[in-house]
Amino acid sequence: MALLVLMSVFLSKTPENIDESSYNGADIAWMLASTALVLIMTPGLAYFYGGMVKKKNVISTMLQSFICMAVVAVLWVVFGFSLVFGDSVGGVIGNPMTYFMFNGVVDGKPWSGAPTIPFVLFAMYQLKFAIITPALITGAVAERIKFTSYVLFICLFFVFIYAPLAHATWHPDGLLFKLGVLDFAGGTVVHMSAGLTALAAAIYLKQGKNFKSHEPARITYVILGTGMLFFGWFGFNAGSAFGASQLAATALATTSTASGAAALTYIFFDAARGIKPSAMGVCIGLVIGLVAITPAAGFVTIPHSLVIGAVAAVVSRLMIEWRTKSQLDDTLDVFPSHGVGGMVGMLLTGVFAHKSINAAVESNGLFYGESALFIAHLIGLVGATAFTLVMAFALLKITSMITPLRVSEAEEEEGLDRSQHGETL
Repeated sequence: MALLVLMSVFLSKTPENIDESSYNGADIAWMLASTALVLIMTPGLAYFYGGMVKKKNVISTMLQSFICMAVVAVLWVVFGFSLVFGDSVGGVIGNPMTYFMFNGVVDGKPWSGAPTIPFVLFAMYQLKFAIITPALITGAVAERIKFTSYVLFICLFFVFIYAPLAHATWHPDGLLFKLGVLDFAGGTVVHMSAGLTALAAAIYLKQGKNFKSHEPARITYVILGTGMLFFGWFGFNAGSAFGASQLAATALATTSTASGAAALTYIFFDAARGIKPSAMGVCIGLVIGLVAITPAAGFVTIPHSLVIGAVAAVVSRLMIEWRTKSQLDDTLDVFPSHGVGGMVGMLLTGVFAHKSINAAVESNGLFYGESALFIAHLIGLVGATAFTLVMAFALLKITSMITPLRVSEAEEEEGLDRSQHGETL
């Protein structure tokens, strides 16, 4: 760390005069607010996950989200931003030296997709996406992963899974971008990458002790976390318009309606099968809707967002039910909610996207009689899924070769709050 500080001192330079003539004050204000909104999602996720686990693991579970805000922020400044948005190397990764130590970021020209805000604001907004993605994975390995091993794994995940997927999807020279894949705010980059990695991690770590018994510590934490996630998601989706515009308003609207449709569908689907409508059900359904609309938020109509939310709720609910009957210990159902929800959203973006909503849509969705976009999304989904699963298993193996991933049975029985951190509620 001391070496990084010294390097930053020697490599830093005084920013040159910046031409602000292209900036828009309203866009800057909205993106500053959106950046803060997306960041609040990570503490929200901590409460969301923390309320679902056993009481003896609440602190450790919440800390796994919070530590991402520190770890990823450092990686982002050193070379992470370059890996995602630096000069493309084969369409799969950015040159790590392009913006090494943030050189050329503060005084850089605006990003082509966000021409009315400072480049450094664009960089910091994107950082918040990179922070929450590895935090999402924690729900699949909660209550049984060593904290130090988790920190090492999220570093590897960021470099070898998140950065390549983000570059391929969001960089103009990225492979998926050139293929025609649309991902407005991170369905592929954030939710599929985290959900699929969570699936691999759950398989690799095997079952926890008494994993069939689910004892949420505090449902009120889950409700609070859901509220924070919902609040922050408007920055996540509407902020991805990169300005205070009609497109941002549309994304905000589709985010609201898809999540509402998903929450209602989830509990009605349960009620139809004799299951009481629960607070957990409402919260999980709402989050599934938010996940599913994320890739589509700025590409589809508001009525179609209702369809996306409802379909995702049913598909993910069925996957959760399958998971509970299987031997897969995805503790907090990260894969059914985020992985499957992201896949549904990605495919339905290829069905319902339309040029009238966003000029970035070159070919309308399958619903409108055109197939090119849907085929591109189908290819992208298969490719992203295969890449993520292969890399996730490889990174889990590498991590376990360096340091054990799982806590001992005695530590698990004692609880991770005390065994990993020496703290209790």
